[in-house]
Amino acid sequence: MPPVKPMLAKAVSGIPDGDLAFEPKWDGFRCIVFRDGDEVELGSRNERPLTRYFPELIEPVKASLPDRAVVDGEIIVSVKDRLGFDALQQRIHPAESRINRLAAETPAQFIAFDVLAVADADLMAEPFRDRRAVLEAMAGAFGAPVHLAPSTLDRDLARRWHERFEGAGLDGLIAKPRDGTYLPNKRSQFKVKHTRTVDVAVAGYRMHTDGEGVGSLVVGLHDSEGRLQHCGVTTSFTAQRRRELVGELAPYVLADPGEHPWSEWMDPAAHAEGTVMPGTPNRWSGQRRQQPWVPLRLALVAEVKYEAMLNGRFRGTTRMVRWRPDRTPESCNFDQVEVPAAIGLSEVLSA
Repeated sequence: MPPVKPMLAKAVSGIPDGDLAFEPKWDGFRCIVFRDGDEVELGSRNERPLTRYFPELIEPVKASLPDRAVVDGEIIVSVKDRLGFDALQQRIHPAESRINRLAAETPAQFIAFDVLAVADADLMAEPFRDRRAVLEAMAGAFGAPVHLAPSTLDRDLARRWHERFEGAGLDGLIAKPRDGTYLPNKRSQFKVKHTRTVDVAVAGYRMHTDGEGVGSLVVGLHDSEGRLQHCGVTTSFTAQRRRELVGELAPYVLADPGEHPWSEWMDPAAHAEGTVMPGTPNRWSGQRRQQPWVPLRLALVAEVKYEAMLNGRFRGTTRMVRWRPDRTPESCNFDQVEVPAAIGLSEVLSA
């Protein structure tokens, strides 16, 4: 019965060895589907129900899954045959009319990659190789928009997937021990993500939530017209480093925020709907972030490690590597960002 926390994966560098099954790592919303006859519940990673946000999945789930089953997977949205995470995020909205409109305009799909129960059988104590066999047998009844996640035991093929599937918007591989049981909320699987570095202009900072030092640096890149675009934040400082950064950044704090290229962000009323700026409301909580950001004079450049970039914004955690005193903020532009060769999501689903 819901809620159940999904099993998680820990990050590793490189494709690990061992008796493993490899799957593409989807960039969507993790979802455990509970089906009991006409009742369908879509449970999220944080145990909040997703059911109301994806009404278009209810009937396909009934048509594809056994009468009583619990299946783990990912909800995705495809835009021009690529993963559309921005479009997926738009679905988390309080207005039912908007949800229904987007369900028709950008319908969601469900990618099944594990099974926890069928009928009266609890499968969580069974090894993954057996659960996958049950899921594959079940998949004979699947029909779009419900899909079986591709899986392989071939490490070389997995390596090619890792390189090629990024072009459809995926962000790496999941490696699953074939003898592993299903352990809710435990990082007992492995994820192999793409990691790159880029030099960014440091435009400001936010204090840590505990008030002790700098929590994150607000960073940006210049577009083709020379405008500095906000592309995210870099974090992961130790407590000592957070305190040190307050003093290091003090000489760069702007006395007049109006001199900053993003000065309009100081006025919450100026935020346009649909924009992503420091301090704008969080889509999940609906609350405006409380930590104000401190604008800095554009003089500092940092090299940061990131996993992916989507529509000019960093996806996932971005970590600072080092300062780059040999570079100017004006030289930090989007030309540095590596763009993978584009492929269709349909190629991934048919792998």
